[in-house]
Parts: sequence; structure tokens; C-alpha cells
Amino acid sequence: MRILAIILFASSAMLLAQDAPPPKKGGGMVHKNLKVLQDGPEIGRIMREYTVALGAQNCFYCHVQGDYASDEKHKKETARWMIAMVNGINAKFPDGKVHVTCYTCHAGKEHPATAPPAAAPAGQ
Repeated sequence: MRILAIILFASSAMLLAQDAPPPKKGGGMVHKNLKVLQDGPEIGRIMREYTVALGAQNCFYCHVQGDYASDEKHKKETARWMIAMVNGINAKFPDGKVHVTCYTCHAGKEHPATAPPAAAPAGQ
């Protein structure tokens, strides 16, 4: 019995002596349900860039207010497809630089233009 008590005490002391995991970077917020992006200190900046690129007023354009992890809004899944597309395009450039972003096509608008504006009538 005495040996069992010593073993239990020693093992619990070893568990308590282990270092706690380091806190998450980026304000301590743990981002959930990430499928395309990597969690890290840059995710806030990246999300703000997407917001500007699409001319969105706030995060709730793609996210459910109060539940950022929710996939309820279809725009969030569309954003994942678009991010994967942009990453795929940029991966094909041999220099490793970013050549295409969301802003390249969207230019601050929800829907990118698929044709140039109509030409002005002749003589104007």
C-alpha cells in the first residue's frame, strides 16, 4: 500500500510539473472550423483584406454574428472556394510571389465584373 501511494504521488507530481501549453498568438482567440486558412497571428489582417476586397461592411457578410465557426452562410463556403482558387493560381508562378488576390477581380465589389462597361455611343 505504501509503494502504491509513493507511485501515485510521484506520477501526480510529474504531471503537475509539466509546462502549460503556450498561449495562442493573435490575442488568445482560438479560431475554429478553419478549412482553408491557417490559424495564426496574421489571420485578423487577412480577414480585413478580404472584407475590403469585397466591399463588405463587416465580418457578418460571411460570418454568422456570434458564431464565427458556423457554416450557415453560403458566402463563407464560396469564400473558401475563392481562397483556394487564388492560392492555386499563385502557386503556379515560379517566383513564389503573390500575383493575384481577391481584390484583383473584385476591386471592392461583391461581384466581380465579367465584362467591360458598355462603350459610349459614337459621337459623345
